[in-house]
Amino acid sequence: MKQITVLGIGNILMQDEGFGVRVVEQLLREYSFPSNVQVLDGGTLGMELLRFLIGTDKLILVDAVGGNLLPGSIYHFRNDEVKAYFKEKVSMHELGIQDVLAVMDVLEKPISEIMILGVQPLTIDTSLEMTPIVSQAVEAVVKQVLLVLKEWQVEVVKIDE
Repeated sequence: MKQITVLGIGNILMQDEGFGVRVVEQLLREYSFPSNVQVLDGGTLGMELLRFLIGTDKLILVDAVGGNLLPGSIYHFRNDEVKAYFKEKVSMHELGIQDVLAVMDVLEKPISEIMILGVQPLTIDTSLEMTPIVSQAVEAVVKQVLLVLKEWQVEVVKIDE
């Protein structure tokens, strides 16, 4: 059975920078996942994520993504597009993830399929609250994570409230 990781990264103390973590928090609150799927809050761990990702066959990475789109816009990068994205980005945790993926390749334990789902932040400033426009994108990205998991033949169960 393929091992799948859904990893939210970012700093929740820096407003929209915490987007990936907020998506993972909502996923864990609302859904139950099979044993081959780990849903992780990676925060700003960088290279320390290596131990959590060894053995992962497929990865969904959720993050705030700096680009040229309007704030709240959603980005999708898959496989080779991920490497192209990381060549141009230099935030602290993006460098950490780039390094983790490179080390996994060197160890001959590469992740066979990678999907990045991200949102263009509006503000990265000290606050626990995301801006409303970015906060609104959380639900859309949660749905996209669930669609990718379905595409990968993963059955996710909504938790009854």
